[in-house]
Amino acid sequence: MTKGKVYFVGAGPGDEGLITVKGQTAIEKADIILYDRLLNPKLLEAATLGCELIYCGKTPYTNGISQGEINELLVSNALAGHRVVRLKGGDPAVFGRVGEEAETLNDKGIPFEIIPGVTSGIAAAMYAGVPVTHRDYGRSFAMVTGHDRTKKDIDWKGLVHSIDTVAFYMGVTNLPYIRENMISNGKPGNTPVLVIQWGTYGRQETVEGTLDDIVERVRERSLQNPAITLVGDIISLRGKLQWFDKKPLYGQQFLVARTGTAKSSLAESLLELGGDVIEFPKWMTAKVKIEENQLLSFLLYDRILFTSPESVHGFLDLLTEYAIDFRRISSKLYVLSRKSKMVLQQRGLMAELKSEMEEAGTLLVIGDRSKDQRDPAHGDGDYFQSIDKFVDERFLEILPRMLEGKAVDTVLFSNRHSVDVLMQYGNKADMDVEELLNHASIGVIGKSTGRRLEEFGFSLDMMPKEPSVEQMVALIAKRNVF
Repeated sequence: MTKGKVYFVGAGPGDEGLITVKGQTAIEKADIILYDRLLNPKLLEAATLGCELIYCGKTPYTNGISQGEINELLVSNALAGHRVVRLKGGDPAVFGRVGEEAETLNDKGIPFEIIPGVTSGIAAAMYAGVPVTHRDYGRSFAMVTGHDRTKKDIDWKGLVHSIDTVAFYMGVTNLPYIRENMISNGKPGNTPVLVIQWGTYGRQETVEGTLDDIVERVRERSLQNPAITLVGDIISLRGKLQWFDKKPLYGQQFLVARTGTAKSSLAESLLELGGDVIEFPKWMTAKVKIEENQLLSFLLYDRILFTSPESVHGFLDLLTEYAIDFRRISSKLYVLSRKSKMVLQQRGLMAELKSEMEEAGTLLVIGDRSKDQRDPAHGDGDYFQSIDKFVDERFLEILPRMLEGKAVDTVLFSNRHSVDVLMQYGNKADMDVEELLNHASIGVIGKSTGRRLEEFGFSLDMMPKEPSVEQMVALIAKRNVF
């Protein structure tokens, strides 16, 4: 059997947009992904349905999966002919053990590539408003591990006298030791210090102080790892260069109940405004089988109603597969959402919303769920499932890890189905949905969604006057009640 290959990929520090293009491509082509705790799990959504996802994370002071077991997984899967991605938070070459793991592969004659990533010490600092170098404040920069096993090996005198700015990785627990050694080796007690927890995420939290008082300030705020501790005069620039924590939704965590496979415009808008956004669940699609004659018969209906963007894509892709010209569609087309309307427009077809649908004529409802799951509110016409849409259950075990670090402030529902989905799959993922909804603010887009939520015994906190993503985002930004 032909040997496979291993790709060591830096996932960046947290903001999913910081993945490199080459790293993203490696994820998309992987057969197996071994991923760490500190990367953003949303990056895994780019993997194919057939890709096996293996969690290799370790939490502080717990062993988890051993390094030897990780090495063995890399070797055995590559020897089995698989394309393996070892996905690491930040940059794999900066305290990511890529040297140890790649050396093991080299000893076995297994080919590998190393794809760098954005390292936390630089990215977290910049998201906190501090460049790590500046010709007036800092011309040298060092990255140092803050773990116990290496602290005796640190050249403290060299750090203090030769380096202007130092980033300590994962050093919160050892912060008293770091302070003591920096000061005892000549660093002034009034030297600025910045501790950045969950850097580049919307949940990022920053404590600023000096070597003299930083330990007490961090203790007061209860900051924990993962965190970067930055030491140096360059931190004095922060007042002029802060940008991330000035975004209107900075520090707020949202859970968006998702019902589609496409990127959520709601989630993207919240991210752009600085929010920390989790989308759940993750959806996948698969083709359905149909005879050409049956497909042609659908073109004879007077009206066609599409229930989702996926149902539009599924139907039009089937027409393309059988080389049926879209111009043969004489039916009047209707949709349930503006998103579906836009999808049709992008493929050269015009549609109206269901609220404008005429009652006369034969009706075909085209959906993405089986007939027994059909919503009666869609109408009394015939029904066709143009695509099979289903929840990717690999992400059920990932959800609890996505909720680490900060409680959800707001849960958002875009339609009735999104309420049912969160209730069903949240419980499957061992998430206490009732507890979540009782302690978070709840927003809905549309009255029917609000009524569905109330049927489950929950009351909503906000609903825009007009049922649109734009109005929902504007309402959230305006309220600022968190």
